[in-house]
Amino acid sequence: MLELSIFWLRLAVVFYAAGLCSSLVTIVRREQSFFAPALHAFRVGLILHFVSLVDRAFAVRHFPADNFFETISLCGFLLGLLFVFAQFRYSFSSLGLFLFPLVFGMALVGALGTPVGGWASVRIRSAWLIVHVMLVIAGYASLLIAGGASIFYLVQERQLKAKKLVGGPFGAPSLPALMTLDSLLARTMNLGFVFTTLGVIVIVIWAFIESGTRWISDPTILISMLTWFVYLALIYLRTVAGWRGRRAAWVTLSVLTLFALTWAAHIGILGTVFAR
Repeated sequence: MLELSIFWLRLAVVFYAAGLCSSLVTIVRREQSFFAPALHAFRVGLILHFVSLVDRAFAVRHFPADNFFETISLCGFLLGLLFVFAQFRYSFSSLGLFLFPLVFGMALVGALGTPVGGWASVRIRSAWLIVHVMLVIAGYASLLIAGGASIFYLVQERQLKAKKLVGGPFGAPSLPALMTLDSLLARTMNLGFVFTTLGVIVIVIWAFIESGTRWISDPTILISMLTWFVYLALIYLRTVAGWRGRRAAWVTLSVLTLFALTWAAHIGILGTVFAR
């Protein structure tokens, strides 16, 4: 019965992934092209999630909130339920941009509470980790470009306010227009979030196969997940609340600082893993 509840939950994660993909597409393309089919898949995932919770309650003979994995799974289900209600009652589709990835992440973590067999081969293990590294590097590169655009934006804005624009060769402006910088900032920050999201998913699954349920106590993984959550919240505020200009620039620099700390924490674990 316990194995069956894990099966239903992992199947629910597959359906929740449609919502995650919808959010990522919306962030990149700035339009909710796949919201309707993603919402239908999300509802199916919610039903499967409920079945998993009921099966688990009967299997363990107590309310399924006895440990971290059960609790986060239950919280993800309740958040998903509230979103479906808000969407039905108030047509609050923009909330899906934030809750689709969050519910997916919470259900995924809950589904990793039961250990599985080890790696089929050392090559698969190494390849999985390499994919994570490539995704994270792509995310960091995008965020670095966004950080550079943010700095240039703040400098350009200050020069405009002080009416002290510094000219480049042949009298051309030394920096692009504020609108151009803001557009570059938005696109690279959004792209960085997509790469980071995929990178976090890959490393969480890798850590689960590598060390069973002990991965949840790894500080580097926890820092990565926390950084991703903050990144998600800021992307949501920028996209839905319309954060632009100076505020967006400072937000981007804050995210870049968090990522610098996360990268510093990861250097140790990656060096240890590749040294094996």
